[in-house]
Amino acid sequence: MRFRFRPAPRGVHFFDLYTESAAHLRTGADLLARILGADLPTRAKLAARLKDAEHAADEAAHQVYTALAQTFVTPFDRDDMYHLASALDDCMDAMDEAGELVVLYQLGTLPSGVSEQVAVLRQCAELTYDAMPRLRSFDGLEAYWIDINRLENQADRVYRRVLADLMNNAEDAITVIKVKGVVDALEEAADSFERLANHVQTIVLKES
Repeated sequence: MRFRFRPAPRGVHFFDLYTESAAHLRTGADLLARILGADLPTRAKLAARLKDAEHAADEAAHQVYTALAQTFVTPFDRDDMYHLASALDDCMDAMDEAGELVVLYQLGTLPSGVSEQVAVLRQCAELTYDAMPRLRSFDGLEAYWIDINRLENQADRVYRRVLADLMNNAEDAITVIKVKGVVDALEEAADSFERLANHVQTIVLKES
């Protein structure tokens, strides 16, 4: 039997930072859902809160980068830890972009499929928040990346349906361009959650 000994560095709480980042994702996805159901003035206020969450997620990622630069012994591969923090941040960036575009484009009623996209993102965020603390032991993480992959496939189907409906039924080209920008950002967010889950799977397979 082969034993792996990698003591966690004293005073550096990487797993807490990853969990904090995932908490920001959950907040961001919830705010995104609220933006869709709000009137235009309220949307602007909620988008500002989403931007705050995005800045907080950036800060959590930078704390990981700083800690990695200052730490000799890390819980697992240094590059994997860096990419994990970056992947968490990418999820938030895409959701923030979607919320910002809804406000900047002054969109009124959005296609129902947009709400379905956001509902998938909320599920992804919840699963990610639940998974990050389990990086300490790797227990039960296989179900996480399997579920995220399933949700990303669902997001792909919704994305294609929204685009088809948009192209077939939109009254003008400007509306198509605006709504497509939002649904593209939401699709990128779903893809980002899948890339994040893939990073987790890679870490577990390498470290097991």
